Formats: sequence, structure tokens, C-alpha cells
Amino acid sequence: MEKQLASYDPSSGELLGKVQVTSLEQINDKVDQAHVAALNWSKVGADERVNTLHNAYANVEPHVDELAILLSREMGKDIRRATGEVHGTVFGGPYIAQAALEALKISILSVGTTIEYKPLGLVAVISPWNYPLAMANNLILPALVAGNTVIFKPSEETPLIAQAFIEKLNEILPPHVLQIVYGDGAQGKALVESNVDMVAFTGSQVVGRDIMARASGQLKRLVMELGGNDPMIVMHDANIEAAARFGVASSFENAGQMCTSTERIYVDERVADEFEKRVVELASAYTVGPWDMPGVNIGPIINDDQHRKIIEHIRDAEEKGAKVLLGGVNHPARYINPTVISDMHPDMILEQEETFGPVVAISRYSDIEETIRRANNSTYGLGAVVFGGKEAEAIADQLEAGMIGINQGVGGAGDAPWVGAKQSGYGFHGSPDGHRQFAQVRVVNR
Repeated sequence: MEKQLASYDPSSGELLGKVQVTSLEQINDKVDQAHVAALNWSKVGADERVNTLHNAYANVEPHVDELAILLSREMGKDIRRATGEVHGTVFGGPYIAQAALEALKISILSVGTTIEYKPLGLVAVISPWNYPLAMANNLILPALVAGNTVIFKPSEETPLIAQAFIEKLNEILPPHVLQIVYGDGAQGKALVESNVDMVAFTGSQVVGRDIMARASGQLKRLVMELGGNDPMIVMHDANIEAAARFGVASSFENAGQMCTSTERIYVDERVADEFEKRVVELASAYTVGPWDMPGVNIGPIINDDQHRKIIEHIRDAEEKGAKVLLGGVNHPARYINPTVISDMHPDMILEQEETFGPVVAISRYSDIEETIRRANNSTYGLGAVVFGGKEAEAIADQLEAGMIGINQGVGGAGDAPWVGAKQSGYGFHGSPDGHRQFAQVRVVNR
């Protein structure tokens, strides 16, 4: 009997549907099909590939509303955020394709010497559940524009939205150029070990290390974004209202299930009382509930394991002396109420690990140099934020992260790279240089 993968609404536990798990034999068949398809897709001119992709995304446009509802039900985020993700993916797809096309054009170094960008072959894209379309799309598109074929393995938590999206694209794309694999870690491992030329992954450090080990035998190309434990420093001369609003919004976005959520806040003790008071006021105004309930801005946690993990982090902090200003360890099944913790210390799990839940964790400081050391004392280095006055930029310059926000969030304007430092990233995507990582650079002298 063929194994099936069930998908559930995290807000209620309702069964939404099932997909057939891709067997290991089927993965090998898909890989063979993709390599055959790559022979033709790579020979098609880049302009024609982009035109085909434009048509494929146009084919999805009439279905954005139904996709948003499906994404909301399967992942749990409220309909406003789900609609934003679907619209950004579908209507932004042609922009990413065009940007990749420009990045991959032949450039002339000097008379007789050019730099060209050729396909690698077959790219495996493995993406997470928290932004199931946006994160996958940012890896799939530059790979296809470069002339590669793609096999996409979505998270086992969100197979239905991935299926619906890919099916609509494949009504226009040539056969086997973009394929999908369903399953859990077993399918992911098999895909990495198969005859793929590159693995593009977004997920945890643990899985990232495993992918690197499995890919090492054939020295496969890798692009990996591996999460974050993002710090935020609030200086004495910061705009406290702006800092508090950002800190709460960033910690609670997508129920805290976001790689660039603010996980640790270090606030100057001179303004800490004011900051904490305002944070509690703002956090208290958040509403927890299912995706279709009006006014909801904190949805469900994706599964029971993640729910337990968040509560364990809060309980650990309490037991080690933290003060619970809002929330605590008593939460309804499937949800975490907005929680604010003060007196966070370095020995608490809240400071050491990525909590991935709607928790604002605050620590007061008197020594900015020690605070910088604490902010940098992590294997993660995805994002970091500083709110302050004239010295904010100098403090930000000392933070070890791939993306820095000064009096605002991380993530640059335009086609900036999405990049992590330390163990938050291996390679990067976005930007011309990011798009080029999906191609083989070739120097030609004529």
C-alpha cells in the first residue's frame, strides 16, 4: 500500500487533505527525468525561459485568492499575511525572473575575455513550512532562469499549498522541468544523495549540517539559510515608542515563526522601565486565534512539538529567575498567548536558542561592550537590529550578522541579498551575486 502524507489545519487539527509520499524509487525516476529535460531547457535561450516563466506565473494569477485561503488553513497564518505571501510570490515572480536574467547576462572583462553563466544541471530545492511559497520561490526561480531543472521538496507540514502552486506552474512549463517530491526527512535525504548537482535549502542548522555531510561525497553546490537567533539592542537615546513597536511586531510576526524574528532584546537600564511598560501595553493588544477570525494577529503554532518547545523555553527562563510580565507557561492547545519575559540571562535557553514563538525576551544592560559580546555570542548570525541615536551605527557595525537594521528591521530594499553570517548561512540568494550562485561561472578567452 502506498504511503500517504496527511496535512492538518494547525488551528483545529482538521484533516485538510493527503498527498502520496514519493518513494525512493520514484525520486530516482524524477531525477532521471529532470536530467533529460535539462538537455532541452538549458538550450532554450534565457529570454525564452523567462518568457515561459512569465506565462506560468500569469497562469497562477487567477487563483491567488484560493491559494491564500489554502495557505492560511495549512500553515495557520492569518488571511492578511497569507494573501500577502501569495501575492508577493505570484506577482513578484516575474520581477525575480527578470532580475535573474539581467544578473546572468554575459559580461565583457576586456577585449576577447567574457564571463558567462551556464546551467549547473539539476537543483534540489528544500524549503520550510513557515513561508511555504515565498521561500521556495526565491530559490526555484533563479535556478530555472539559469537553465537548470528543479526538484522541489516542500515541508511535510505544508504539502498541499506546494502542490497547488506547482501544478498551476506546470500547466505552462515543459514536462519535468519543475517536479515535486512529497515526504519527510527520508525523502529529503534521498534527494540530497541522488544525482543532483546543487542543493538549495532553507531550514535548521541541524538539517543543514546533515545536508552538507551527505553532499560532500560529490562536492555538490550548496546554498543554505539556516535560521537565526536575532538580537536587538535598544540604546538610551533610542525612540522608545518606535523600538517597542518594532520589538513586539518582530517577535510576534507569523506567531514568532520567522527566521528573522527578534529573539533577544537588550535594553539600556536607563530606559528599561519605560521600554518594558510600553512593550507589555502593545503585546496585550494582540489577538490569538485561527486564521479566519477577524482581528487575529497571532495564529496557531505549527505542531505540538514546536508548541512544547516554546513552553519549555519560557519555563526554563522562569526557573532561572526571569520575570514574566505577560503570558507565561499556561497556554491553550495549539496556541501561545503573547508573552513578555524580562531579566533574561545568558544561561537561559531563550538567549541561547531560537525559540520560534510569540515571545518577547528582554535583558537590561549597563555595559554596551558586554552587551555586544552577548549579542554576538551565538552560532547564528542572520539578522540584528539597533535602535538608538548618534552611536547606533557604530554599535551596529560591531554586530556579527549578515543583515543589520538601524532603527528599522533587516532586509534591504530592492534586490538586496538575503544573507546570513556564521552558521546562519552557507552562500546566499537574492541580488545579482545570489542569482549567479545557481549557475556555473565560465571565463572565455577568444
